[in-house]
Amino acid sequence: MKRTPLRPLARILAARQQGENPDVIEKENLRLRHEEMRDKSRLRAESRLWVLSLFFFAAFAMVGGRMAVMAASEPAEPRRLASTSRIVAERADIVDRNGRLLATNLQTHSLYAQPPEMVEPERAARELVRIFPDLDEKRLIKDFTGERKFLWIKRKISPEQQQLVHDLGEPGLLFGPREMRLYPNGRLAAHILGGYGFGREGVHAAEVIGTAGVEKAFDAFLRDPAQEGRPLQLSIDLTIQAAVERVLYGGMRLMNAKGATAVLMDVHTGEIISMASLPDFDPNDRPLPLIEGDKADDPLFNRAVQGVYELGSTFKILTMAQAMNIGLVNPHTEVDANAPLVWGKFKIREWGRKNYGPRLSVTKAIVKSSNVATANVARMIGIKRQKAFFKQLGFFDPTPVELVEAPGAKPLIPKVWSEIVTITTSYGHGMSASPLHLASAYASVLNGGTRIKPTLLRRTTPQNGERVVSVDVSRYSREMLRKVVTEGTASFGEVPGYEVGGKTGTADKPRPRGGYYDDKVIATFASIFPANDPKYVLVVTLDEPVETSGPKPRRTAGWTAVPVAAEIIRRTAPLLGLRPSVEPLALDQVTMTRSR
Repeated sequence: MKRTPLRPLARILAARQQGENPDVIEKENLRLRHEEMRDKSRLRAESRLWVLSLFFFAAFAMVGGRMAVMAASEPAEPRRLASTSRIVAERADIVDRNGRLLATNLQTHSLYAQPPEMVEPERAARELVRIFPDLDEKRLIKDFTGERKFLWIKRKISPEQQQLVHDLGEPGLLFGPREMRLYPNGRLAAHILGGYGFGREGVHAAEVIGTAGVEKAFDAFLRDPAQEGRPLQLSIDLTIQAAVERVLYGGMRLMNAKGATAVLMDVHTGEIISMASLPDFDPNDRPLPLIEGDKADDPLFNRAVQGVYELGSTFKILTMAQAMNIGLVNPHTEVDANAPLVWGKFKIREWGRKNYGPRLSVTKAIVKSSNVATANVARMIGIKRQKAFFKQLGFFDPTPVELVEAPGAKPLIPKVWSEIVTITTSYGHGMSASPLHLASAYASVLNGGTRIKPTLLRRTTPQNGERVVSVDVSRYSREMLRKVVTEGTASFGEVPGYEVGGKTGTADKPRPRGGYYDDKVIATFASIFPANDPKYVLVVTLDEPVETSGPKPRRTAGWTAVPVAAEIIRRTAPLLGLRPSVEPLALDQVTMTRSR
């Protein structure tokens, strides 16, 4: 910067020659310098003000724009984001086919301790045991007075328990937010829903994961943020599930059974409308698995899917349907029914050592539940064709239902499928399958003849699977099952207004070390309704039932499983939207009346 001297020599000398005061020149130059400095400072200040003005204008414009965007968007609850935790705790709801809630989430708290921060650890231990009686006081005192820096006390606590702990005033007892799973209907559909647990855990969040049932089978879907909280819709109907479980529980108690199961399924879509297994449990407080004893006695055991049993004479209609479909017989064909049937060292007898022979029509063989007649038809079918048919119906593989327990429930198939196996399997002995396998097979044969696979997901269209029998064979089979109710072993299965067709099955229960019990059975009734145009299949199985109203105990399915199934149909058919049919009276029953 060029700087002008305050006392320039040339002007000072000229001023002295002219007799002027040189100090005036200095003052004038000083004034000009100050004015120049003032102008530069003012210009600098004005520039800064402009820059600040532009900055504040941009900031207010940004805030105003953000406010406008928020005002135009949908309102939503704020969410806390923790950059130090990647645990996703939110989990989608589960609803029934009508959108009613089966499982949801509940905000609660966990309780943990930091012993170094505790003032009175021994008093805190005593008070905690009073609030939570399941805690061990000695263990707590050891942990609180030891070298531990952190320990969990309770993974989830209620608001009341939280307040009681808070009132202790102990700074070393702290709470963490938790999201837990809530099943508002308690035990209802417990084996379907399964249960939950915690995966990765932190102080401020916990990973909620499925441990059984659909909770585990659809764990990835329920935890997927991309689903945006869309609920998982199942095929079951909450109202019908409640009715089935109530009737089944009453039937199990009335028939003195140790366990029971029921499967109600749509024969066209494969949707499971209801599936119950007893004894059951509350998924809100899921018990630990049994360590010893019979696993079938475990409340966690799902008898409908995991229970594989010899299902007895319910298989007979499958054998006859295959024979009719091949063309070996028709409903009126007479077959050898002379008992006993001797095959090598084995004798095939009828129940109660009866003899329905010498010959029975195929329809009569089903109505009277003849072992010998069915066995002779199976011998006509042959080993290869029988195995292929049962494999087509799904009896060689676990059911494809969407439960995590299903893949481990494979039917028990004989290692060597000889002719005697063909004979015994034709009437439901020698091969074990689950009630859900049986329901699927009945639906496939009786819905018109197309293969049906069970599902727990809501569907709106028929499955239209591969054909297993012809339409005519399917109709003949339905007519036979209807006669079993009207004329045969399932007479207690008649429900006025709803044509019920079905087949009873009573199988001796196998001993754990081989052989069979003399006084323990698995009683099953597999039914369809309405029989003339079936919409639903119902399978009811009772474990070790015994009906004691008569002079002698009765264990057959006709006395035990059939009345329970009939009551289920009576309760649920109206709920399913089925209108009762009114059969016209005979002319001699019509009475003429005259009104005034």
